[in-house]
Amino acid sequence: MKKDERVDAYIARQADFARPILIHLRETVHAACPACDETLKWSMPSFLYRGKILAGMAAFKGHATFGFWGHAEVAGDAAKGGGMGQFGRLNSVADLPPPSDLQDMIAKVMERIDAGGTKRPKKPAKPPPAMPADLKAALAGNADAHATFSSFPPSAQKEYLEWITEAKRPETRAKRLAQAVDWMAEGKRRNWKYENC
Repeated sequence: MKKDERVDAYIARQADFARPILIHLRETVHAACPACDETLKWSMPSFLYRGKILAGMAAFKGHATFGFWGHAEVAGDAAKGGGMGQFGRLNSVADLPPPSDLQDMIAKVMERIDAGGTKRPKKPAKPPPAMPADLKAALAGNADAHATFSSFPPSAQKEYLEWITEAKRPETRAKRLAQAVDWMAEGKRRNWKYENC
């Protein structure tokens, strides 16, 4: 266990309501994970286990927070949300689960880190918008633009599709459609202006 003097200083300068919460959390984490180290990440106290962030805590003007980095689901039914971290806005130690429950959650996160599960789960990819009829017709009328669009990877196709379908006014959509066909006829991606920045 490696304590960090900067965490002591952080706790000392917090509001009267927050200090007991932060001290309690710090003691609970160290009791559950004697091998953890402390540091500051994003100017807030964080606990590291085997070099990976286990959890973090912070205090603000009207509340404190605590959360497991990348393992929010371990809080289960105890999760409250409504603020940063898994337990919502903390105004007193009573807002936290009992120490034994917190220690069980910390043990679960440690097991996941030991097993190599330290990455946040990826959000499922949003499917690209369907090919709008007006773009399909415009591409059918321009062989070069059609060939370019067909050769693009899905991400480049999606950029054009979203740009056109997200237009709010019909005249904006028509302008974007014409511009897209011109650029694709020249072999250009949607954001071609920024490719060499």
